[in-house]
Amino acid sequence: MSKRKETSTNSLNRQALNDFCGMVYALDMLGGRWKMLILYKLEIRKRRFSELRDELPNISERMLTLVLKELEKNHLVKRLAYAEVPVRVEYELTESARILSPVWHAMEQWGDDHKKIYGEVVEDLV
Repeated sequence: MSKRKETSTNSLNRQALNDFCGMVYALDMLGGRWKMLILYKLEIRKRRFSELRDELPNISERMLTLVLKELEKNHLVKRLAYAEVPVRVEYELTESARILSPVWHAMEQWGDDHKKIYGEVVEDLV
């Protein structure tokens, strides 16, 4: 989310992996704790920033802002600003993101099934 030098090892590795195959590219665009959940919430209807913030457990305003900007930059979310006082801003999925809908529904089903069989995720204590 923060700005990286284009010549850093991290940036060069990221570009090499993104060029490697479509799956790695997709994971780079969709990876992270909040992106898929935000897309999932926007599937039903447009939402204002405050609605998203209230529906996402424990996300900070700064993190929500950063993730929405990144999703917009990656053409997955459209930001709609209306000329009103005060300005009203809504977010909605792009057509490219709507195509992903079956993917996140399949992931949700897999997650529900996996959780039933194996229980909650346990984080490593490393």
